[in-house]
Amino acid sequence: MRPPSKWLPPGADFPPVDTATAEGVVAVGGDYSWPRLLRAYERGIFPWSNPDDPPIWWSPDPRYVILPDEVRIRRSMRPYVNQRRFRVSYDTHFAEVMEACRTSPRQGRQVGSWITRELFDGFRDLHARGFAHSVEVWTPDGELAGGLYGVALGRVFCGESMFTRRSNASKYGFIHLARNLRRRGYWLIDCQLPTAHLASLGAVGVRRSEFAALMARNASEPTDRGAWTELMTDEALDDEV
Repeated sequence: MRPPSKWLPPGADFPPVDTATAEGVVAVGGDYSWPRLLRAYERGIFPWSNPDDPPIWWSPDPRYVILPDEVRIRRSMRPYVNQRRFRVSYDTHFAEVMEACRTSPRQGRQVGSWITRELFDGFRDLHARGFAHSVEVWTPDGELAGGLYGVALGRVFCGESMFTRRSNASKYGFIHLARNLRRRGYWLIDCQLPTAHLASLGAVGVRRSEFAALMARNASEPTDRGAWTELMTDEALDDEV
């Protein structure tokens, strides 16, 4: 990733997403402070850069999303869900989940290379302020088997990264999250970029202009701010699979 010349001056707001490069870069520079990160997600922009690069801010076209009520549960996943083969918690081990995402191998990429210490600290601050959330997936004997984290704003959950240590653990956590988000009236889950893993769960591409319009409308929606430890339960999995 080589940063183009779209430098973000100190204290400046992000430019409109429709000024992004063909690759989807909106701006380069700034910092990973929690106010900057929050402003980015409000605008439908996310950070992604290599450790030696300055912050690079993205809004790709198309944007990949999943509707909470259209998550695809393949036949091989149904026994996991119906038999509750994992236990799920929320916001109890945020830093551990983010660290696992940082250190998990990625096909075709450096291990967690975009999760720098500065980005880690910025998300930890977002979590402390009730905007960033983690989903933890546990084995019956208490091992952390997988998980994911992201940012909740209004009726949109912006997924950031996931990891898995046991087969289907991250999918199980994602399904659990989607069921709960559906119950709470969320419109969609932002997946940012296409991957085979997300495609298997039902991710589809939408035009950047459509996503930006939805995020503008989302700005007036209330946010489920605060720890989700008491909000999310296994009752969501009682729906028919």
